[in-house]
Amino acid sequence: MGTATGSAFDTETLRRGIEGRTPETLLSLYADDAEIRVVDHNSQPSRPTVLHGRDRIAEMLADVYSRDMTHHLEDCVVQGDRAAFSESCEYADGVRVLSESMITLRDGKIVEQTMIQAWDE
Repeated sequence: MGTATGSAFDTETLRRGIEGRTPETLLSLYADDAEIRVVDHNSQPSRPTVLHGRDRIAEMLADVYSRDMTHHLEDCVVQGDRAAFSESCEYADGVRVLSESMITLRDGKIVEQTMIQAWDE
């Protein structure tokens, strides 16, 4: 996917979507042709889970943000057509999750995201 520097990425929308548990708000940050690669205990680096397009991303976001857990945007850094952010989460039973994402932007929208996540076991 090619990228070009465009309008600024909306970090406040990112915060509202994550902390408000609103997948529709988060989905508004993704380009139609966006791709997410997820690396974790179940989807290791040699075989990450790859989601192509807004429909698949919408399904994942709806699943994640429907769970009984809290979400907090820890940090977000934007530089040109790249950004990175950290999200911490906690399930109702106390299990914690940490997610780190590196994203590529085009016209202020996410076109590529690599997410590495880990949770208490």
